[in-house]
Amino acid sequence: MRTRKAALAVAAGAGLLAPASLPADAHPQLVDPHRKSVQISGSSGIHEGSVTAAALLAKAREPCKQVSRGKYRIDDGAREDIPVCGGNGAVFWQADMDIDCDGLPGTACNRRTDPLFLPTTAFQDSQGRQLSAEHLPYIVVPGPSQRWNHTAHGITGGSVAAVIYQDKVLYAVVGDTGPTDLIGEASYASAKALGIRPDPKTGGTDAGVTYIVFTGPKATPIESHQAAVAQGDALARQFVQQN
Repeated sequence: MRTRKAALAVAAGAGLLAPASLPADAHPQLVDPHRKSVQISGSSGIHEGSVTAAALLAKAREPCKQVSRGKYRIDDGAREDIPVCGGNGAVFWQADMDIDCDGLPGTACNRRTDPLFLPTTAFQDSQGRQLSAEHLPYIVVPGPSQRWNHTAHGITGGSVAAVIYQDKVLYAVVGDTGPTDLIGEASYASAKALGIRPDPKTGGTDAGVTYIVFTGPKATPIESHQAAVAQGDALARQFVQQN
């Protein structure tokens, strides 16, 4: 976990979770029956599973049923204007993405590459080892507080999240917790997969990332990205098909 510096960010708040007006002929396909889990190398990033980014975003842009008592900021000094919304078996928010490099040290994530590096994560793998931000796509949820307690929704290590950036979908696990007033952070591996610059000092993106964390079954074991994709795709189908 880390304390983030103030950034020249476009605040992603309740307005970004409001209903989006689509062209009359725009009817996003909920599920593409021909799409399998596909990993695309290069800067274009990744799309995993059979549920489209458009379908997930349409559901997350429905009127926000706020489940957090208060709202979050994306960086130190930014406005507190991001609610955690809930419904259809998930909680969700739209924010920025800061880079978490904590956990098992590696070539890209260590004290030399990241001044805020911590060799621990809030959750560990099935062997009791720290998670690897460098290799495992995971997201960071705010630490429990009166503002919002993720555990009240059954969310803990291994809970699966769909992370959407532009037209890309990545399934990640909840792997770490962060400050109780900040939101919008994911591992080095998550950013890299989505085509976001993963450098912990200069990377990330200031806005436009949607996080949908499912309250259903978890990925087992937590360190298996394949398990996250399989479980996430099933939960995403349920999420978009519910009224």
